[in-house]
Amino acid sequence: MDALLTEWPTITLAFWMTVKLAAVSAIGSLVLGTVLTAMRVAPLATLRGAAGTYVTVARNTPLTLVLLFTGLGVGANLGVELSADIATNNFWLATIGLTAYTSAFVCEALRSGINTVPVGQAEAARSLGLGFVKTLALITLPQAFRAVIAPLGSILIALTKNTTIALVVGVSEASVRMREMIETYGDQVLQIFFGFALGFVVLCLPTGLLFGWLSRRLAVAR
Repeated sequence: MDALLTEWPTITLAFWMTVKLAAVSAIGSLVLGTVLTAMRVAPLATLRGAAGTYVTVARNTPLTLVLLFTGLGVGANLGVELSADIATNNFWLATIGLTAYTSAFVCEALRSGINTVPVGQAEAARSLGLGFVKTLALITLPQAFRAVIAPLGSILIALTKNTTIALVVGVSEASVRMREMIETYGDQVLQIFFGFALGFVVLCLPTGLLFGWLSRRLAVAR
């Protein structure tokens, strides 16, 4: 316990970095995942093929490789700098990798939600003169989001835990701080481990409870 109390300020900063990574990546994943979903159900075969290929490749590629690609490939080899500050630049590179990976799962969840929407509603919209984009935005996607709130919550929880892999890009989040503390306080390994594990439970448990409540509250009656 002495280590946790002594290092409490740095621990809170590390978890704050985890929260920022998860929050920014979650927003990016929802946006990109929605775009990919629209492409997957688009009437153009080219868009469906491109989105399908992206989702298949992203879902079957280890997240570590994705982050190594954004950190070493995009950042180091291609020389892409999103900020003059190294720490901030690493943060955005990690966010891009997490977003690129997680958006594939968001896309699949939303696509399954679209499958729950009765086909007759889209046909009725087209009969009223609504095009594909308006039908998707006004009728299909709102119901799809409500149908998959719980799965989206699970994806967000997984994203929060996946931020621990951001260390490969050089982002000092919670898992990095835990490793540093274990090296410094070798006689308190169990206390440090369980302390950080509790920290992740505190982050993830409310998210699961919130999305579970929203799922029941906003469920679409069929």
